[in-house]
Amino acid sequence: MSRNPDRSLFPRSCRAPGAAVIGLVALLLVSSGAVAQTPPPVSGNPPASSPAKAAHPPSSPDAASSTAPVAPTLPGAAAQSGPIASAPLSPSGALSAALQQVSSLQQARIEEAIAAEDLRQARAALLPRARSATALAYNSPAHRGASDPSFIAQNAVHEYQELLGVTGDLSFGLASAIRRSRALLEAARSGTEIARRALVRGVNESYFGAALGTARRRAAEQSLAAAMEFERVTELNYRAGEVPEVDLIRARLQTAARRDDLAQALEAATVANAALSTILGYDISRTPEIEPLPQTADRGELDSYTTSGVERRPEIGQLDAQVRAARADVGVARADRLPRITYSLDEGFDTSSLAPDVLRQHRGVLATANIDVPIFDWGATRSRQRQAELRAQGAQLQRQLTLRDLYLQFATARAEATTAADRVENARRAVADAERNVSISIDRYRAGEAPISEATDAQTTLATQRLALQQALFDYQIARAHLREAGGA
Repeated sequence: MSRNPDRSLFPRSCRAPGAAVIGLVALLLVSSGAVAQTPPPVSGNPPASSPAKAAHPPSSPDAASSTAPVAPTLPGAAAQSGPIASAPLSPSGALSAALQQVSSLQQARIEEAIAAEDLRQARAALLPRARSATALAYNSPAHRGASDPSFIAQNAVHEYQELLGVTGDLSFGLASAIRRSRALLEAARSGTEIARRALVRGVNESYFGAALGTARRRAAEQSLAAAMEFERVTELNYRAGEVPEVDLIRARLQTAARRDDLAQALEAATVANAALSTILGYDISRTPEIEPLPQTADRGELDSYTTSGVERRPEIGQLDAQVRAARADVGVARADRLPRITYSLDEGFDTSSLAPDVLRQHRGVLATANIDVPIFDWGATRSRQRQAELRAQGAQLQRQLTLRDLYLQFATARAEATTAADRVENARRAVADAERNVSISIDRYRAGEAPISEATDAQTTLATQRLALQQALFDYQIARAHLREAGGA
């Protein structure tokens, strides 16, 4: 079908002065809306008819049904209406809420409390322990009427004992045990900080993931609105005999593709919101009100993170503490080969009768000390010491390997962050070019200089670039958070 560039794309029933210009301006405004800013919710209210169209009603019922303005009804548009909600939840507020929920951080805090109790027990083992020992014994007489007991290990037929005093141990391994427990407590504290950072990382990923889902949904709504408007205008032109039916079919296919994009964006947003609700302790069906995805990427901010903070990361502190604990364990194992002293100091009585004069005779102070010297155990103690020395060497090697890995993580995070910042700028320029491309393609199609496929391809490119921009912004926020963590911030 040949086209005349001077002919209007609107039906003859709509060729009032200014009608074609108004329709084209409306199409261009919807197609090339700025995506750098968060687009407003799409309204489901039908657009008001232009004065020109109202002044020229259609001449037939079919023309009336075809030329009536079609209101774009988008999925999720109804959710945008309603009363104004409270202030959106910020990333710091989301972290505060997540810290109150059951997580690995709480388990790490329990482990830290257990390590603190171990240190308290190790210190207590070095101190004397107060005690009160009471004993009653009966030993049958050797024969009837005799006062000698049957068992020679007993002192009398009746024996009463009450001792009040202190007892304790003196060992070379007690001091090493205290050092080991203190190092393990420091390792547990570093583990708590590691768990907290892991929780922060998870909250950031879920929070910005939900923000990305919302941004992609809004971009898909904007693209669908443009496609629906383009389809509506194309249908008007087709009914007026200005364009062939294939143009209308291609416009419908373009709308179907944009509607599918919106359905996928809605699904992704629902899943992301559910994940964030789970971390925050909300009901799974509740959609958190959060701030929109930041639309800026400051590459200069990335230069403030350097490798100087890598060795301050809690992973290094935990490994250093584990190395000290392993070395202290060597001292504990070595102490098993050295003499050990046990002592007690008591005051009380040990008597065969509770009569006052007898009781007074057997009251006094009792002090004892025992020295245990290990001589030979078939090499078992030496083997335990060797095991402890090997564990200390392994802990030192593990520290070196982890330090290398942490430096690699920093380099990787920095590369990801700078790349994401470059992608944001590239995607932003691409969106601007795609918007201009849509305007030019529609003008060329209107003038009969290009087929409709050029206009639909331009709209597809614009929709793709809008989604690419939001994905690049999300990747920048995540990479920036990873770089902060890798740099020890």
